[in-house]
Amino acid sequence: MFDLHNKVVLITGAGGGLGRAFAQAFAGAGTHVVAADRNEAGAAETAQLIGGLAVGVDVTNEASLQQMVQTVLDNYGKIDVLVNNAAIYATITRKPFYELTEAEWDGVMSVNLKGVWLCSKVVVQAMIERAKTQNVGARIINIASATVMSGSPNWSHYVASKGGVIGLTRSMAKELGGFNITVNAIAPGFTLTEASLNLMDNAQQYGVDRGAIKRPSTADDITGTALYLASPLADFVTGQTIIVDGGKQFI
Repeated sequence: MFDLHNKVVLITGAGGGLGRAFAQAFAGAGTHVVAADRNEAGAAETAQLIGGLAVGVDVTNEASLQQMVQTVLDNYGKIDVLVNNAAIYATITRKPFYELTEAEWDGVMSVNLKGVWLCSKVVVQAMIERAKTQNVGARIINIASATVMSGSPNWSHYVASKGGVIGLTRSMAKELGGFNITVNAIAPGFTLTEASLNLMDNAQQYGVDRGAIKRPSTADDITGTALYLASPLADFVTGQTIIVDGGKQFI
């Protein structure tokens, strides 16, 4: 197990599903976890489970994000790791790209891509200041998706938003490396969470036959990669996208 004792980890979209799994994993590694979510009740439930701090936030709103950061700094004085996990996923309407409305496209992009950019923009100010004054680095971990590699049909707005996250990750890594801030992305395959289980019948077997490892992915498979990227073992890893899907994609 990775020991990240006393690190402060801010996780967006932590009100349930994969975000809650990240929160539990980081708490188990000895960190102080801040569970942030638009669903304040869900964030509070996560925080109660792990003994962390809950913050309500809208990742598409800069003022809301600034208030979130101030709350974290008031409580802990620093942010060591940001996990950009908040995304629209289970509620997305699946249809051909040429049938999508502008509102459907913009709604997904606003949270899944703009939200990652805006949250990073606000949080990184505190990270940069700490790097300059205390010579202490930080980590940003963006949650993308393996659908970018497979091109999942009838889901182009989601796929494009997550492709944007990968591109943004690379640019951010170049810009922040001088401050010893690493930026990486995790691209999970279809993972068994509350949201995924409600997407289809027999979700436990979806895509299993296409993987090198013949079992479904669980949240624990994804959280281990996040712990690695936040740990000293990944000090020299930045700008990367790690696909965690049991070997469905070899790109």
